[in-house]
Amino acid sequence: MTVVLVLRRALDSDREALARLSTQLGYPMTPEEARERLVPIAEHPDHALLVAEADGRVAGWVQVSQSRVFETPLQAEVAGLVVDEAFRGRGIGKRLLAEAERWARERGCGALRVRSNVIRERAHAFYRREGFGEIKTQRVLEKRLEP
Repeated sequence: MTVVLVLRRALDSDREALARLSTQLGYPMTPEEARERLVPIAEHPDHALLVAEADGRVAGWVQVSQSRVFETPLQAEVAGLVVDEAFRGRGIGKRLLAEAERWARERGCGALRVRSNVIRERAHAFYRREGFGEIKTQRVLEKRLEP
């Protein structure tokens, strides 16, 4: 089933949908947290949170950011991509990813990267179908910082 999509920047009025989709992705979030996180992204020219709207409903989102890493040429990274469970399999993820790629090209980025948890095998297959190739394996280490 083909879905008519509108791709646009996320708005504050999308906060409930953004939180719901983030929770589906495995990162629980409240609408209030979505609002707090959206503001600095929306105001920063090196970041974009883009939504796919289908029939007036947010059906997915992608976050893309321009990386400024000294040892690599200018590149962008997909920080997150999720499509509502009710809309999966309809090409929405592909469209969102293409929009992230367009965004990166407009900013002169020579590559678009994505990091994906090792357990997300369906996501890996999706990214490979979209032309991504694995370039390295790494571990993610974190140190929690107290306020």
